[in-house]
Amino acid sequence: MKHTLFFLLLLFTFRAAAQPKIIQTDICVYGGTSAGVIAAYTAKKMNKSVLLIEPGKRLGGLSSGGLGFTDIGNKSIVTGVARDFYRQVGKHYGKFEQWVFEPKVAEAVFKEYVTKAALPVIYQKRVIKVKKTGQRIDEILLEDASGRGTKAMIVRAKMFIDCSYEGDLMARAGVSYTYGREANSQYNESINGVQMKNKHQFPDGIDPYKVPGMPESGLLWGVSAEPLAPEGSGDKKIQAYNFRICLTSDPANRVPVTRPVNYDSTKYELLLRYIEFAKPKEVAGSVLKFDHMPNRKVDINNQGPFSTDMIGMNYDYPDADYARRNIIFKAHETYNKGLLYFLGNDLRVPEHLRKDMLKWGYPKDEYTDNGHWTPQLYVREARRMVSDYVMTEANCLGKVETPDAVGAAAYTMDSHNAQRLVVNGMVKNEGDVQHKVPAPYPVSYRSIVPKAGECANLLVPVCLSASHIAYGSIRMEPVFMVLGQSAATAASMAIDTRKPVQKIDVSQLQALLKTKPLADNSPADILVDNDDKDYVEITGNWQKAGGGYGPSMLIDSTGSGAAIKFFPLIKSPGKYHVYTYITKVKGLASLINYTIYDGTNSKSVELDPRKVNVSGQTSGEWTSLGVFDLKEGKNAYIEISNHKKANENTIADAILIVPEH
Repeated sequence: MKHTLFFLLLLFTFRAAAQPKIIQTDICVYGGTSAGVIAAYTAKKMNKSVLLIEPGKRLGGLSSGGLGFTDIGNKSIVTGVARDFYRQVGKHYGKFEQWVFEPKVAEAVFKEYVTKAALPVIYQKRVIKVKKTGQRIDEILLEDASGRGTKAMIVRAKMFIDCSYEGDLMARAGVSYTYGREANSQYNESINGVQMKNKHQFPDGIDPYKVPGMPESGLLWGVSAEPLAPEGSGDKKIQAYNFRICLTSDPANRVPVTRPVNYDSTKYELLLRYIEFAKPKEVAGSVLKFDHMPNRKVDINNQGPFSTDMIGMNYDYPDADYARRNIIFKAHETYNKGLLYFLGNDLRVPEHLRKDMLKWGYPKDEYTDNGHWTPQLYVREARRMVSDYVMTEANCLGKVETPDAVGAAAYTMDSHNAQRLVVNGMVKNEGDVQHKVPAPYPVSYRSIVPKAGECANLLVPVCLSASHIAYGSIRMEPVFMVLGQSAATAASMAIDTRKPVQKIDVSQLQALLKTKPLADNSPADILVDNDDKDYVEITGNWQKAGGGYGPSMLIDSTGSGAAIKFFPLIKSPGKYHVYTYITKVKGLASLINYTIYDGTNSKSVELDPRKVNVSGQTSGEWTSLGVFDLKEGKNAYIEISNHKKANENTIADAILIVPEH
């Protein structure tokens, strides 16, 4: 009897230990990307219980994983907590905002959000199963992703937000999705599908065969034997991935680039042929794209026909299981590390290029728990949800109305190459598209929620519903953060109103995002753009131009007394920091005159816009005009005038009024 009881007790204990831990929360955010952190922070600020799940060990995704030279397009699209992120980064560097930053600084800011909101975060767990009742997700089952065999976990929530780059929760929830490139005909587009263009392209005459001129010798590594398909035709090929590599030239902070495990120099034979043909003077700008960050660091991206993009080696990544994805990840890591080593050490590389490369090494103070190498693969595009509204090229070009906007995008429609082929006996890359959009454009709420009837309590702000080429414009980190906040706000509203995410009041969502930009009771900035007709008064012959902040800016070169007044609506009297947006244009005036009228008194400020330092992928910078006591109402104004030399360009773009805390 004693033995039987002992056995039963052991069996009960074993079964109890084997049962997954169960966690209940209001909102579960899957994926600790930049969007995931912002979504979780927003939800917590809206008084919801939140759980943030990150399959890896680091928060921030690409934003803390090497992409420090932010892809912006136009700063006007970056709103709410996303904009606050770049201001918090700016504080670290003693600036108002900063869009170029070191990985460790970005990670620290994301951790600050977690700390400020007391956010619970679970690391190294990944979704393997989703349980639904009807149209609602009841729970998700998570497995250990660390390799240590820790216990599985079940998370039950009222709402789920998939902020992963891969859309793993979305896919397991049975939501419609796709990957690859649509044919142009599917959505009436012009630059989707197969595209053979001249950006990041091999010049004519480079031989693809192991023995030049001899097809029977076989193709060099990385060259496909597939024929070139018709232009604009669709396929399941994926634009290339790489790593955004952080290197430093500071000897005191530099770790040498060493030969990686499984290094294979034959992978770079084609690069040698390109170098021999093009005869580059330096590595930067020819083989690697060097974008400088603070403290002698660089954010390295793909550059030219043969670089860090591992073209054609990621096709099965979107739908692959975790084991296969890990193999692809490791192959990309070896390829990227091997490329750096090859450029610095292979004697067939010209000496001046080797010396150039050896100036750089891994930073000692970055990724200290991962051998100074980023743990984040640049998954430019994986799965894309197919919802009741698909963002397409027409959205990017401003050809359609989008009344349910919950974010905006402004970057070029950007696709990296998807394959490397033989065309007319020469090696060519295919798939690179870089097509500018005319102005910032809205992103539809319907594109971040599943089709009606598929899932009522899931939002997908990263793998959102868009065609391949439209996604190429939307897929930028600031946009993901903005959409993450929108998704979390919508999820909170859906809980409060007990409605499916497809049925919430979008106008109310838009109002909340506008009136509570930091998801709390912090006062909102007051922005007056030159396009805000009800808040500007224009005198003189100003000419409208593209670029700058928002849809346009105004330029005057007459020197004839042209002026523009911006009238901010001040809801609460107090101290405000006033900024003007300075865009660098050709022939910029040496002096711009500003008059700040606080409702009672006026003060003149003169500014030399040529001295404003503009850094990163942006047209301009906010520049301080000072702190002023502004009266309530619409009596205060900021006037920009041109009373100086003709034939110099005075610009009037946007004014920002920031409450002093």
